[in-house]
Amino acid sequence: MAQQIVGIADCKFSRDTGDQLVTYALGSCIAVVVYDPASKAGGMLHFMLPESSLDTRKAGQTPYMFADTGVPLLFQHVYALGGQKKNLIVRLAGGAQVMDAGGVFNIGKRNHLAVKKLLWKEGVFISSEHVGGNLSRTVRMELGDGRMTIREPGAPEYEVPLRKQARAERPLATPVG
Repeated sequence: MAQQIVGIADCKFSRDTGDQLVTYALGSCIAVVVYDPASKAGGMLHFMLPESSLDTRKAGQTPYMFADTGVPLLFQHVYALGGQKKNLIVRLAGGAQVMDAGGVFNIGKRNHLAVKKLLWKEGVFISSEHVGGNLSRTVRMELGDGRMTIREPGAPEYEVPLRKQARAERPLATPVG
């Protein structure tokens, strides 16, 4: 199995069924995980900020840093690998309030809202999400079957089910093991 690490402001994509995409230390950032079970094409984006208008020069250099520039690129890559919009399973994770306990900046909430609006405008349904809270997360996606798991500090790894989950504090499926 080849593990592809998705860094901060990064995106990886593949249709190799032996690949695993993983991102670490997902705090206020959001991971957008896309998978087409028919073509086995998938990808993961780890974006930091909601809008490229915050720094257009930086967005030109690092488009995966922002929701509005990174999400379209993620979808373009998955489509280029044979993914089709009608088949896509789209999952979100992150958006925590890790270093902003007082909620002054609300970056996690702003990121979550930005990606939801973007996907809604494009008619893309979010299959599940594991967002909010105040803990960082590790997110993994298996290209062979599209399975996505989450691990938070001090907790076992959990598979994210396909139904929607509004809050991270809700229990997930049984631990993976």
